[in-house]
Amino acid sequence: MRVYSSAGSAQDVDALRRLPLAAPSGAVLPLESLAELRDTVDTDVVRRVDGRRTVTLSIVPPRDVALETAVRRVQGELLPALQADGLVPPEMSLEVSGAADQLESTRKSLGANFAIATLLSYLLLVAIFTHWGWPLMILTTVPLGLAGGILGLALLNGVGLRLPFDMITMLGFLILLGTVVNNPILVVDRTRELLRDPAMSVSEAVRQAVASRLRPILMTTLTTVFGLAPLVLIPGAGTELYRGLGVVVLSGLVCSTIITLTFLPAALVELLHWYERLRERQALASSSVH
Repeated sequence: MRVYSSAGSAQDVDALRRLPLAAPSGAVLPLESLAELRDTVDTDVVRRVDGRRTVTLSIVPPRDVALETAVRRVQGELLPALQADGLVPPEMSLEVSGAADQLESTRKSLGANFAIATLLSYLLLVAIFTHWGWPLMILTTVPLGLAGGILGLALLNGVGLRLPFDMITMLGFLILLGTVVNNPILVVDRTRELLRDPAMSVSEAVRQAVASRLRPILMTTLTTVFGLAPLVLIPGAGTELYRGLGVVVLSGLVCSTIITLTFLPAALVELLHWYERLRERQALASSSVH
């Protein structure tokens, strides 16, 4: 039995306990002597989704906690603890929405943007080099540079600095895509210029290209590294938000520079030697046909 008062919110709970009721015997008794009164909390509006009652609980994480970390804690710690304690019945379904949904959609769009950025970088290099093969050699340094960014995050997390893999950190990989190709472009372009001389061997052309481009490569790398070092190594206001991005760009650029000076020249020599042998076999095959 539900009793509604016309007093609305002005109704006093204590007065409700003393509400006089007439018993069948003719005695007048207070309500609290005939029934147990318990205070409960309810909402003014009953929301339903697919015919089921729905309750929305808003959780606002602190400013120093990343959104991904807050969502992971809610899904991995808070909700299982509530279910284990029996505070959430088994028949109740839970769904994390709001900013978490926007975060997931942003992550998917960022992945698509990364693929588009890679394709646009390749097409731009093709237009600059007027060749389809040379840009592929430059782009081989991109996965290794991204691996350097992941390694930098793992190392700093291993020494006690908590750097979550949040959206701003993921933007660092997108920025890294446009920076790791700068140094390989210098080496590959100089190698192409030197190979225009028929007397120049492949190994000598690559060696001279690396030697002549070593100084500008080190200059650009060191200026970027020292510019990002305060953001990564010195704590301060705002560094918690952008430290992950700085670590990704810094470590990825350092790794890319090492690869440009070691792996890329060796890969260039092997690939160009293989291309020369392929052309020689094709020339021999065409001469034997004639």
